[in-house]
Amino acid sequence: QLEALDFPSEALNTEVTMVVTGEPPGAMEEELDNEEEEESSSEVIDSLYLLDVLRVSAILEDIVDQLSILGYIIPVQYERKQSVNQRTSHERISMASSRRKASPLATKEKSMVQETKHRGQDSIFKKPTRQTMMTLEILKKIQNDRQYFSDVIANAMKEMQESGSFQSLLDALGKERDSKMNFHEVITREEKGRRKIKSLQKQLIDVKKERQMQVQNGNEYIAHLKDQLQEMKAKTNMENLYMKRNAELQVTQTQKKCNRAEELLLEEIEKLRMKTEEENRVHMEIEMFLKKEQQEKLEFWMEKFDKDTEAKQNELNALKAAKAADLSHLQELAKTIREYEQVIIEDRMEKEKTRKKLEQDDLELKSIVKLQAWWRGTVVRKEIGGFKMPKKEKDDSKDSKGKEKEKRRGKK
Repeated sequence: QLEALDFPSEALNTEVTMVVTGEPPGAMEEELDNEEEEESSSEVIDSLYLLDVLRVSAILEDIVDQLSILGYIIPVQYERKQSVNQRTSHERISMASSRRKASPLATKEKSMVQETKHRGQDSIFKKPTRQTMMTLEILKKIQNDRQYFSDVIANAMKEMQESGSFQSLLDALGKERDSKMNFHEVITREEKGRRKIKSLQKQLIDVKKERQMQVQNGNEYIAHLKDQLQEMKAKTNMENLYMKRNAELQVTQTQKKCNRAEELLLEEIEKLRMKTEEENRVHMEIEMFLKKEQQEKLEFWMEKFDKDTEAKQNELNALKAAKAADLSHLQELAKTIREYEQVIIEDRMEKEKTRKKLEQDDLELKSIVKLQAWWRGTVVRKEIGGFKMPKKEKDDSKDSKGKEKEKRRGKK
C-alpha cells in the first residue's frame, strides 16, 4: 500500500509529536457546544441526501487511509496488531472503492477527495520533522488513539453507507467529550491542589518565623523573670527574717493576752454553771406544775367529751326518726301527685276527643248545607217536581241572584 501511494522512504523514520495549546473549555461552554452539536446533528441527520452521503463517505475513507499511513510511520517496535489493522484497512478501502464505483454521482467527489488527499500529504511531508525522544508510554498512547480513531471513523463510514446517518460518530464524540471534561477537571483540581500546597507552605514558613520570634521573645522574657526572681529571693529572705522576729514578738504578746482571757473565761464558766443549776431547778418545778395542770384539764375534757358525745347521739337519733317520718310523707305525696297526673292526662284526652268530635260535626254540617244547596239548584235548573223556571224578563235578576248565591256558597 505504501508503494502504491508513492511515499518517500525517508518519511517512514519520522516521529510525530502532538502539542495541545490553549485553556480547557469551561463547563458552561461545553454544555453550550453539546447543545449546539446535538441540534446541528439532528438537522444534518434529517436533511442528509445521497450526494452528501457520498461526499462524507469519501472524506471518512480518506481519513482512514491517512490513519493507516500514520500507523506505518510510527516505529515498528511500538505498534500493536499491525497485520490485523492492515487487513481491516484493506477491507474498508476495497468496500468503499467498490461502492464509489457503483454510484455514478461519486465521480466528482472522488477527484476532489484525491486532490485534497495529495495536498494534505504534500503539506505533511514538506513540513520539517522534529526529532524528539519519545517514551514507550507516549508511543503506546499515540498508537492506541490512532487505532481508536480509525475504528470510530470506519464505523461511522459503514453506518453512513448503510443508513445515511453517523450516529455512532456522534456517540463517540460525546464519550470523548465526557472523558476530556473529566481530564480537564482532574487537571483543574490538581492545579488548585498545587496552589493550595504552595499557599500552605508559605503559611508554614510564616508560622515558623512567627514561632521563632515568639521563642526568642519568650527566652528574653524568661531571662528578665530570672533577674526578677533573684531580686525577689533576696527581698523575700529579708522579709522572712523580719516576719520571723515580728511573729515571735506577736506570739509572746498573744500568750499573755490568752492567759488573761483564759482566767476571765474560767470565771465566766463558773458563773454560767451556777446559773445553769438554778435554771434546772426552776425547770423541774415548772414541769411538775404543768403536768399537774395537764392532768386536771385532761380529766375535764374527757368528761366533757363523753357528755357531748351522748347529746349528739340523741340528736342523731331524733334526726333519723324525723327523716323516716318525712320519707313516708314524701312517698304519700308522690303517690297523690301520680294520681293527679293520671286524672289530668285522662281529662286532656277526653277534651281532645270532644274537640275532634265537634270539628267532625261542624264539617259534616257544612257538607250537608253545601249538598242541600247543590240539590236545590239542580231541582230549579231541571224543573223537577212543581218547580218551574221564571219568565225571561226576570232572567237577569235571577242570574245576578244565582251568582250571589254561588259566591256565598263558595265562601262557605
